[in-house]
Amino acid sequence: MNLHLLPDRTASAAENMAADFLLLNRYPEPETIRFRHYGWRHPACTFGYSQKINEIREHLPADGIELCRRPTGGGLVDHRNDWTYALVLPRRHPLCSARAGDSYRRIHDVIRRVLEDQGHPVVLQEPEKGPGKKRSALAGVCFARAENFDVVHRDSGAKVAGAAQKRTTRGLLFQGSLERSSLPECDWEGLADALADGFARALAGNLSPAPWPDIDPDEESGLIEQFGSEEWLARR
Repeated sequence: MNLHLLPDRTASAAENMAADFLLLNRYPEPETIRFRHYGWRHPACTFGYSQKINEIREHLPADGIELCRRPTGGGLVDHRNDWTYALVLPRRHPLCSARAGDSYRRIHDVIRRVLEDQGHPVVLQEPEKGPGKKRSALAGVCFARAENFDVVHRDSGAKVAGAAQKRTTRGLLFQGSLERSSLPECDWEGLADALADGFARALAGNLSPAPWPDIDPDEESGLIEQFGSEEWLARR
């Protein structure tokens, strides 16, 4: 199974969400793993598919933030100082039929190993034993606290990497974020190549750079309009 490393792109929040959705559902080589790093044209936050818009607005970090609902789950993510990526696994990959916690752990363990190899003191957040954790007022804010199998700083406990998932009949979309302030000495310029190599090794893929795929521009425009619409933003 091949892993395609796609070119970096910088776009609006709606364009980024549409691109990830299309990489999951319309990729011309559906039996490949797809990986990309992308940036944000404007200061942006995204939030999980199931979250309520009124609660999200209470936690927005500033005015003038571009806001978009993701197709994946998870919490509110501030993208003003993060490093964002998407990983898509084809349907026949074993992680597509694994439990969500197992796929989350496996993918974040790759990130942990890549960062550790670069000298960063990071570990996976282990599940707490005993009674379940009480939900806090900031439970829906992704980087407010570490959840099970997030990547965290070994010394400070600060959350380094979190993510959200979506499974369909086409495969698994994993949208992830690394907080730059938690790794001030990181080689962010080379991280996409390092992670692509790590994912290829761990997920049984042969790594190869690939051009951006030819996708129906009308479908892409329609999805960008959908992800940018007030109806999509306020659907819950």
